[in-house]
Amino acid sequence: MLDGIERQVLDCTAELQTKNDARDRALVDSRDVVRQAARAIRALHRGEWAEAEDIVSRGREIVRSTRSHLENFPDVYWAGYVQDAQKEFAEASLLTAMIAGSPIPTRVDLGVEVAPYLNGLAEAASELRRYILDIVRHGGLDRLREAERALKVMDDVYSNLITVDYPDAITGGLRRTTDALRAVLERTRGDLTITSRQAELEQALRGHPVT
Repeated sequence: MLDGIERQVLDCTAELQTKNDARDRALVDSRDVVRQAARAIRALHRGEWAEAEDIVSRGREIVRSTRSHLENFPDVYWAGYVQDAQKEFAEASLLTAMIAGSPIPTRVDLGVEVAPYLNGLAEAASELRRYILDIVRHGGLDRLREAERALKVMDDVYSNLITVDYPDAITGGLRRTTDALRAVLERTRGDLTITSRQAELEQALRGHPVT
């Protein structure tokens, strides 16, 4: 009897150890993905496009690896921190595409779940504010069209996300993230409108109306 109990406990302990090892690896990988995403966003704002794309590519490999090695541990996969890392990775990947004017990658392309993807989409759009303000401050009048393009991307993201009407438990708090995007969008639109009017006035004073 005791030998049988000991064997069962040992077998269960072995399974728990395997799960714990998977959890430890997932925690390390998730923290790495978050760091990579932050590095990619910093590189984007410095104009280092190639470096940002390279970092995003490395992040994608980690995200896919995590999904694979947690395939037999769904409770670990859905514990929360993996999805948080996916959201940060999605934000960096989507922001890269938005700034480059490239097609927006799908969640399947990125290998992330629905809620992290949508929240990452909202946060990437919010991050475009910094890109637009950098153009306003340093880009010159000829770059205002690019700022207007980026603002339209922000508007398109917001206009589509407000149609997603599901409980926060399913969307990962998307409603709050979308509300935050709306506030950022309104401030950015106001800043860009003022800058555009100033540019038109300066051109008019020089005798070269903006066309």
